[in-house]
Formats: sequence, structure tokens, C-alpha cells
Amino acid sequence: MTETTRPTPAEIRTFRAENPKMRERDIAARLNISEAALVAAEVGISATRIDASVDRFLERIASLGEIMALSRNESAVHEKIGVYENMKFGAQAAIVLGENIDLRIFPKRWVHGFAVTKTDGDQKRLSLQFFDKAGDAVHKVHLRPDSNVEAYHSMVAELRVEDQSQEFAEDRSGYDNGATDGNVSRDELRDHWSRTTDTHEFFGMLKKLKIGRQNAIRAVGDDYAWKLDAGAVAEMMHACVREGLPIMCFVANEGTVQIHSGPIHNVQTMGPWINVMDPTFHLHLRQDHIAEAWVVRKPTKDGHVTSLEAYNAKGEMIIQFFGKRKEGFDERRDWRAILENLTRSGASVAA
Repeated sequence: MTETTRPTPAEIRTFRAENPKMRERDIAARLNISEAALVAAEVGISATRIDASVDRFLERIASLGEIMALSRNESAVHEKIGVYENMKFGAQAAIVLGENIDLRIFPKRWVHGFAVTKTDGDQKRLSLQFFDKAGDAVHKVHLRPDSNVEAYHSMVAELRVEDQSQEFAEDRSGYDNGATDGNVSRDELRDHWSRTTDTHEFFGMLKKLKIGRQNAIRAVGDDYAWKLDAGAVAEMMHACVREGLPIMCFVANEGTVQIHSGPIHNVQTMGPWINVMDPTFHLHLRQDHIAEAWVVRKPTKDGHVTSLEAYNAKGEMIIQFFGKRKEGFDERRDWRAILENLTRSGASVAA
């Protein structure tokens, strides 16, 4: 196959069989196809196309009991074990506010759905996988040993769609995020920034000013944002483990934001990855994908709130961290102290 020749579903399956230890995203990259095309090649064999409607998904997902919810982008994988509960539906956004599973879902981005069965020895691993129009994964649900398998099969039967083709056509036209990086003066940016009263106003401010998030952070001034050393994310995570400090960890893609709230305990580095391997929270972050890391201060009615944000070389946010706090309360001083003492970009580090 050449770079301009698209592999057939049969060729995709053959390549996959010949490379059983290769990760799915690596196979897709090698074949120059989307991850959804890789899954679609298995339709009628180990995959079933299902309706990607968020409402229909949320109406049924609680019946599966305990599962693992997975949301990822190119550089970070966020996994939470728990049950879907306290769900709120909406055409523009849906919310899951469970004790462990905390999601913000953008239904229009959920375009393709599959139920997938993987055989691992004598075991069958069952999952529901959802993708955007480009074929990039927006959310996955993996069954656990205590999940309700009967409810899973019933859900798949109800959501099964008529089209069970193995072909997949990606739509790679971009999404409009309103960030055109127009002529915004630093004074105007700082004025709008200083008048925010809630962290949720931040995206609206960027959209109104037509400036990208990273460009705004670079321009606003070091009283509101300062750049960190490349290893600052790992430095922060280890500090939070030592102090038992609860955090909020956000990983987002086009269709989903997945959030962890609470302490972290078991942080391990394996090659380029830094991992959290706790009982109900797993995080896998590619440190070598972090091009810039910033501490960012945003004014709110409860005083300023401080985040740590990591960006890739394209200027896309990989991951975001806050100290866990309750609405209406000041931010934790120990969280602020950790961020304010992280190694800054260009600072010398003692041997």
C-alpha cells in the first residue's frame, strides 16, 4: 500500500493480525486511517455499529453497573472506574456528575458508535466506543468483572443501527472554535480577564475577543500566567502525593471532558509516560508531548483560582489541573503554594 492508497477492511484486519502487540492508535497511524476505520473493519466479526446518540446512551448506561469510562486525546488517557449517575441531558451539552464518573459531553460531536468484543485467551472484553466525524475517539466504556453483561447485550441490541458496513469515511473538516487571534491589545485582554467572576466565563471571554487560549496566556502578563519548566507537571503530581492534596484533573477531546476529583496516590513514570495507577483512577500522560506548561490565575467572586495547563506543539491543551475546592470557598492555600513553587521556565535547577 502506498500513502495515497487506502487499505480495504480486509487489509486492515490482515495487518492487525500480523501485528497483535501493536497498539490500536499506532496501527491506525501506520495505515493512515482513523481509529474508527480500524474498528469498522471488524463490523460483523467482533464489532457492531450502534447509534451514537448521547441521550440514548445515557438513558441506558446506568443499567450496566460498574464500568470503566475512558476519554482521551492524543497525549493523555483518563480512566475512571465507577457508575454513571446524576445525569443531565441537553442538546448542546450533557453532564454526568457521579461520585467517580464526572463528564461534560458535547452531543453533536458524537457521530459514530460501535459495540466491540475482544477475545483475550478465554476471556471476552466488551466495550462501547464512540467517535467524532473524523473518526477520533471521544469516549469509551469498558465492562468490568462486576458489570451487568446481560444489560450490555440488551443495550447493544436496542442501539444497533441498520448500516453495518465495514467501510468508514472520515470527515476531517475542522470545527469553528471562534479563536481567530484577531487584533486584541494586551490592555484589552487584561481588562476583560480581570473582570471575570467565574472560571466558566473564560472560554466565552476568549471567543468574544477572538483569541486562542494559549496566545492569551502568553500575552496576558506574569501576574496572571507564567511559564513552567518542562518537568513541572510531574513535579506537581509528586508534590500532591506527598501532601495528600486533592486535585481536579481534566482531559478533553472534541466530544467529551472527563474529570477526576480527589487525591492521587500511586504515580509512576514508564518511558515517556507518567501514570497515576489508583484503584478508581488511571491517568497516562505523554510527558514528551508537552511543549509548554503554564500556571494560570483566573479571578472569581471567591478570589482567584489557579490552574496548571499543559499544551502540545500545536498549541492544543493536553491536560489541566486545579486544586479541588467547593463553590463559594477560597482556593486551598497549599495548592497555590505548590504551583507558585514549581520550577519556572528558564530557571536554573540546583544539582
